[in-house]
Amino acid sequence: MVGLAAMVSNAQPAMPGRVNVTGGVIQGVVEDDMMIFKGIPFAAPPVGELRWKAPQPVIPWEGVRNADKFGPSPVSSMGFPQDASEDCLYLNVWTPAKSSDEALPVMVWIYGGGFAMGTSSFYDGAAIAREGVVLVTINYRVGRLGYFAHPALSAENPEHVSGNYGILDQIAALKWVQDNIAAFGGDPAKVTIFGESAGGISVSMLCASPLAKGLFRGAISQSGSSFGPIRAKSYPGENMKSLAMFEKEGEEYGKSINATTAEALRALDAVEVSRQTVVTGGAWPIVDGYVIPDDQYKMYEAGNYNDVALLIGYNADEGDSFGFTEDPKQHVAAVRERYELYADSLLDVYPLENGKVGKTTRDLLRDSAFGWGTWTWGRLQNQTGKQPVYMYYFNQDPMYPEGDRRYGHLSPHGQDVDFVFQSVRPSNNPTDQALAKYMLKYWTNFAKYCDPNGEQRDPELPVWPLFKNEDSRVMELRGDGPRAAKVDMEDAMWVLDRYFAWRRSQE
Repeated sequence: MVGLAAMVSNAQPAMPGRVNVTGGVIQGVVEDDMMIFKGIPFAAPPVGELRWKAPQPVIPWEGVRNADKFGPSPVSSMGFPQDASEDCLYLNVWTPAKSSDEALPVMVWIYGGGFAMGTSSFYDGAAIAREGVVLVTINYRVGRLGYFAHPALSAENPEHVSGNYGILDQIAALKWVQDNIAAFGGDPAKVTIFGESAGGISVSMLCASPLAKGLFRGAISQSGSSFGPIRAKSYPGENMKSLAMFEKEGEEYGKSINATTAEALRALDAVEVSRQTVVTGGAWPIVDGYVIPDDQYKMYEAGNYNDVALLIGYNADEGDSFGFTEDPKQHVAAVRERYELYADSLLDVYPLENGKVGKTTRDLLRDSAFGWGTWTWGRLQNQTGKQPVYMYYFNQDPMYPEGDRRYGHLSPHGQDVDFVFQSVRPSNNPTDQALAKYMLKYWTNFAKYCDPNGEQRDPELPVWPLFKNEDSRVMELRGDGPRAAKVDMEDAMWVLDRYFAWRRSQE
């Protein structure tokens, strides 16, 4: 709704916690030092005829709408949470602003969950907002309801595409932020998007999508990128398919359940549709030529992307979180099956440890799924972009007790999220809270200044160096003191880089 933000940003709310937004007036909750608004619709419910369509405009309401509880969560392939509904396009706002003219920086959180599950209601944004930013969390469609292509759906679409509904939801939410966030004391010109896992991958895709151009100036990706090649068979780090590939899968699915038309597909039960998706490959964004125009690696090589400031990274032991086999024979066989021509080279640089599967072995999965894509993202932007790149390596030892299967293992996938949101769970590492405070400051500094170091150097905050191709230093995040370090196993990463180049040429 053009001009809405400008119209309401100079007007004080009629009462504390009451704001005029697209669709009508909402009433939030005043808690201590901030106002909180939950369950704000940013699009029409994607149900009935709107299933598997781009998000449509908000349906206006009469009177004052209470915004005191989260909206329903998306229907998940995992059968939870209990409040799941196909009617799920809602967002939430935490603002410390005392008036609507403060123009605070804005951070928009995109949750993870393998594009198959997740909800914004899992996250409390109060601690982040207290650092002087407006914090927004959004819902988006997941599973087969969010990512499903079919020839019949493409045929009815003006762009002749289908499949990327969850990414379109994210873009719709960001447009809502542009139109409305000034009413909450936020500055629409200072929006930073951030997310982890599938949320981090979404951030990467939004940085490449022409539909998201101008909607944010900074991007934080935690354990997520999208620089693998397009291929028919999915692996972690190689999940992208073409529209034609995904349409074929969708057509086969429809035939298997005797639903071959758009009408028949929309008549299916939402829970049953979602239940049959898997975390990797079964429901995933695709290269459709519209939302995601091409192989993202090629787009960045050509300088065809949204050039924004980046803060990107991954965790030390991500490979431990994805059903990694501890059987060395099975590991070697899996490497040979996936990496083919490059299997021996990768087994050499990511070797077994005394004939056993150890961290160095697990790091092949870590880097193929997370490390290489993050490193490549930074390198390509340094080559073809102008905005700064800051990279991190999250290495906070969980200190698993003896007897635990994970004894001696380091930071798993997702451990970093609670550190950012200041919701760290009890562990054996006494430095957890110290690291959480460091990360909160770095993340919010980046939102304020596009620099995690802040406008003026804080003597208590270790300096985070720029990531440069010729001097690939990252910030190693650890509770005994963040410190600049080299990219972990970068020599091995170069071998993986050659594999991905070969794979791209084969596909």
